Amino acid sequence: MDEETPLLNRRPTSSQINNSKLFLAVFAAVLGNFNFGYSLVYPSPVLPKLTSPDADPRLRMDTEQAAWFGSIFSLGAAAGGLGAMLLNDMIGRKLSIMVSAVPSSIGYMLLGGAEDLWMLHVGRFLTGVASGMTAASIPVYISEISHKAVRGALGSCPQITAVFGALALYSLGLVVPWRWLAVAGEVPAVLMVVLLVFMPCSPRRLLSLGREQQAEEALRWLRGQDYDIHTELSAIKHSINTQSRVTLSQLATPVYYRPIIISVVMRFLQQMTGITPILVYLETIFSQSKGLLEPRYDAAIVGAVRLFSVAIAACLMDKAGRKALLYTSSMLMFLSSLSLTMISHTTPCPPGPAPPNLTVSLDYSPHNYTGDSLYASQQTLASLTPLISTMVFIFGYAMGWGPITWLLMSEVLPLVARGVASGLCVTVSWLTAFMLTHAFTHLVDRYGLYVPYLCFTVVCVICLLFTAVCIPETRGRSLEEIENYFRTGRTFTINRSYSTVQPS
Repeated sequence: MDEETPLLNRRPTSSQINNSKLFLAVFAAVLGNFNFGYSLVYPSPVLPKLTSPDADPRLRMDTEQAAWFGSIFSLGAAAGGLGAMLLNDMIGRKLSIMVSAVPSSIGYMLLGGAEDLWMLHVGRFLTGVASGMTAASIPVYISEISHKAVRGALGSCPQITAVFGALALYSLGLVVPWRWLAVAGEVPAVLMVVLLVFMPCSPRRLLSLGREQQAEEALRWLRGQDYDIHTELSAIKHSINTQSRVTLSQLATPVYYRPIIISVVMRFLQQMTGITPILVYLETIFSQSKGLLEPRYDAAIVGAVRLFSVAIAACLMDKAGRKALLYTSSMLMFLSSLSLTMISHTTPCPPGPAPPNLTVSLDYSPHNYTGDSLYASQQTLASLTPLISTMVFIFGYAMGWGPITWLLMSEVLPLVARGVASGLCVTVSWLTAFMLTHAFTHLVDRYGLYVPYLCFTVVCVICLLFTAVCIPETRGRSLEEIENYFRTGRTFTINRSYSTVQPS
């Protein structure tokens, strides 16, 4: 016998998986999420240009038109998300992602070459449709092509890439004219389509269509030639064969309606915290807050902090409990929005004189050096407070209510009802974002930033109470334990059964 021949033919293990092609496929897909983040915050540097007196008269916007320009994206995203639910089953996940490049490209062409207001609004709507499609299709595609060793890490890539896209928009807005921002938005969508042409379809999708040979080829391409794919293929087949559809009578039982209600309310509260209008109107908000820096630099700094926050949250997700992160998130958002409420209440509005009874009669003459120094220090601190408070708000959101809302949906929703329930959650989320983003501009125009920030502060308190009363702790729990929690109706915790604990 040859000395180099092993005595036992060992079965390939997960250590023999080659992830390089899997990572390439995920990179190609999440370019759509990059475009989503880029498109969402596009009005931030653009609206100040289009609402200024120097804007092209054909494109100059009043309050109502600016409200539609900022909010119509969410209507498109709701339509795109619902459309993607149908396309995912009709043409598959990969093709659904590729199709999203069509409305994205047309939308940015209209934005870049706009000669009338309707072109701007239709362009925003179409980029919203594309973003809704990618937001609904890409996470499913990634979860179906990934293996369990990297599924958690790769599952966080869509959100991180979307934050990268927003940061890219804020950064380019510092130096690039607004029409060229639209041209730059075409690049990720085109690159995504070119790369996805060479990527495989989801093996699960292929097996559900009875294309077993193509599924084997796709899985072998994703895992490498040295990996035994048959065990994983068998597991996918078993999952497909045992999957059933939920009935209306089943939806009336607590094991179904309780997690669905929790997920829907969480998506509603997530949007009511004000995250979408804050990101969309970031430069406009800072221009009214009278900060120390130019609004465009403040927006870029907040974008960088948001990226840093998402990276930290990804590291803490499995180390800290879900509820602990939600408590921390709610408290940080509450404190920062309360600070912003107080600052905006004491900041005089630009138009019109300040009321006489609000002036403070202190002597700040050139001869009063101490008074001048104190006043200058107070003014510097006051000008930095909006930026610092907004950074804390974004950090708090990214620590909890941003990512954990999506994570809890995947953990608590029953598998057989996940498609319908996810569609309901996405629809509620985007419609709430539309109404809030549209109303935000009118509220600011009439009352200033004080009233919106006050509403966001109240919502953060509701988020804190909802976390305490309604949301279960799911970290370290099996799906069976979570299902049992909703079946038995326990209030706060899920008691871990010793029979389910596996030795490490």
